[in-house]
Amino acid sequence: MVDGSTMDLALDSDLMRTFLAVVETGSVTRAADEIGRTQSAVSMQIRRLEETLGQALFVRLPRGVTLTAEGSQLVPHARRVIRSLEEAALALRAKPLDGPVRVGIPEEYSETVLPQALAAFASRHAGVEVTVRCDHSDPHIAALAADELDLAVIFEKVRSSEGELMCMDPTVWVTNDAFGQHLQRPLPVAAYSRPDWCNQYAFQSLERLAIDYRVVFACDPSGGLRTAVRTGLAVAFLTRSTIPEGCRELTSDDGFGMIDSTLTVLRRNPRGSTPAIDALAAMLRDAFRPLSGARS
Repeated sequence: MVDGSTMDLALDSDLMRTFLAVVETGSVTRAADEIGRTQSAVSMQIRRLEETLGQALFVRLPRGVTLTAEGSQLVPHARRVIRSLEEAALALRAKPLDGPVRVGIPEEYSETVLPQALAAFASRHAGVEVTVRCDHSDPHIAALAADELDLAVIFEKVRSSEGELMCMDPTVWVTNDAFGQHLQRPLPVAAYSRPDWCNQYAFQSLERLAIDYRVVFACDPSGGLRTAVRTGLAVAFLTRSTIPEGCRELTSDDGFGMIDSTLTVLRRNPRGSTPAIDALAAMLRDAFRPLSGARS
């Protein structure tokens, strides 16, 4: 049996490359052509690898080779060795990123999609000075125009020509079934205390459904809305990806429906970019990728 606990460090990477060439071609002769060596040199390396491990890795056939059980067990370890070497070489060749990057994110995602990704980026690129501003979309757009931010994740009601679409994260009504507030009339609602298009769209959706409601909880950050629905104080309108644990979306089966098709967009400072800014933009794109295939 091949022991992978210490093998990755002990085995010669050149032997691993030769082993994988034979695996992928199914032939010592074709592997030799693939890696630019003689057939005898490849055969000698495979024998050396088998002697090192004390296991036969291939069954020799009249026209090629096939893996033994031990050989099959070695394949993922060999690929990990080569992948690690390639990643290390890429990291050493790449110029270290440095400089400041100022990014704005919505409060809605400050506890869900982005914190772990931003922390991982800061850890991976220690020379980059990441500054995060958590606010609503309009202040972020103004900060980009004033050269106070380099990147900003914002919400759009209607797709504009500016920015890169990250995902569609619709606004929906959310309840906690343990309290059943969605069954009450008038419907107890949590909303923003400031005038906001989210409030407008949310209330219009209830009016279209002829659902009588009253605002029982008002706050500014969306975290307050999540608290209100999680504790059973009220139903609330939230982007679908930020529904708290233990709560659920109210659908047409409940007599409700989607409020709007919120678009999450990444906008850039029009004054230019740097490698660090581009790298952080790529990280944001990766962070939202799982949401891009979410149910709409």
